[in-house]
Amino acid sequence: MKANREYKSTFFSTLFSDTDNLRELYNAIADTAYDKDTPIKINTLEDVFLKGIKNDISFTIDNKFVVLLEHQSTINNNMPLRCLMYIARVYEKITEGDAIYSKPLLQIPTPEIIVLYNGTESFPSEQTLRLSDAYLASDKSQSKFGSLELTVRVININPGFNDELLRKSNALNAYTALVDYLSKAKQTSITLSEAVNKTIKWGLSQNILSTFLLEHGLEVNSMLMTEYSLERHIEIINEEHRAEMAEKDAEIAEKDVEIAENKAELAEKDAAIAELTALVNQLQNE
Repeated sequence: MKANREYKSTFFSTLFSDTDNLRELYNAIADTAYDKDTPIKINTLEDVFLKGIKNDISFTIDNKFVVLLEHQSTINNNMPLRCLMYIARVYEKITEGDAIYSKPLLQIPTPEIIVLYNGTESFPSEQTLRLSDAYLASDKSQSKFGSLELTVRVININPGFNDELLRKSNALNAYTALVDYLSKAKQTSITLSEAVNKTIKWGLSQNILSTFLLEHGLEVNSMLMTEYSLERHIEIINEEHRAEMAEKDAEIAEKDVEIAENKAELAEKDAAIAELTALVNQLQNE
């Protein structure tokens, strides 16, 4: 399958599009020992995984199809469902034509999904997200008519988490150091551009991905600016959504109060009517 190079690259995807870096990273995560003789084929799709917002890397190695994702801010619990759609699209590409309708069993790469988390929200060292957690049926774990499961392994790569993993991958260790520095620089800088420039200068001075930074030059600046602008954009959308929901909740609460007041007023009127009815009956009996 031909990889699509038209999607907008991120710092992460560009760094690990280097097959040596990617092989080293996968060896560190999967505890394997693939050498340079083991080929890697990058097959990232355009505008499929997150509809153009973010698209990291997917690749095949030793008959395994790996989806490798990096998250900057939050963990989305819908990741298994999104990955299911992404993987289905890749398999569709792999099995183009009528071969899927033939009798012989088609051999397809085994899927693996890995998320590297480096956000600011509290998150454990590692966690597994499961597609089945989204199922509505109460007996979803005991399906009688076949089942479908997809798991996503989420690994926290923030400093202090999974340090052994970082020691095994020089590229990931360097990447994490730069991202951590940028996160701190954003807190002390007037603008995002200033924080990005500080980070690049620091990386060059510390010889952290200096070759990569020099080779890609202004492209790195643009990628980091774009990534964090998108991150903030998503945060703003979430904040607006929360504000909208809070406003709707307030409106519902106000209506509930109004309904309760109307019910109380009706109850008072019913009581008054009952009292008048009783008085009328008494007068008629006299």
